[in-house]
Amino acid sequence: MLDFCFTIPYGLLLVVGGVIGYAKKGSIASLAGGAGTGLLLVLAGFLSLQAYHKRKNSYFALILETAIAALLTWVMTQRYLQTSKIMPAGMVAGISFLMTGFYLYKIANGGNHIPPKSD
Repeated sequence: MLDFCFTIPYGLLLVVGGVIGYAKKGSIASLAGGAGTGLLLVLAGFLSLQAYHKRKNSYFALILETAIAALLTWVMTQRYLQTSKIMPAGMVAGISFLMTGFYLYKIANGGNHIPPKSD
């Protein structure tokens, strides 16, 4: 399980959610929060992918992914507790909680597994 395989779709999901929130309700906060964090996650996923192609781990990307997912878990859990709305707060909090756990697992296990070089 490589982090960028989950991070890039997760980031894109947040970008789309932010854009939809802006389109439906005119929410600048939704656009900035969703699209902003989503784009940062896509960037971190891309950095991790590039490092993997160089047969390395990008701990910067992994720490950035973890920090964003943990922040989103906290913020969206607070919003869910205030509004009791599953969409989007509860859903984003749940997905972000799972992603935070995944990233912590990757950190604890030394990042992405780099397969041995084949000749």
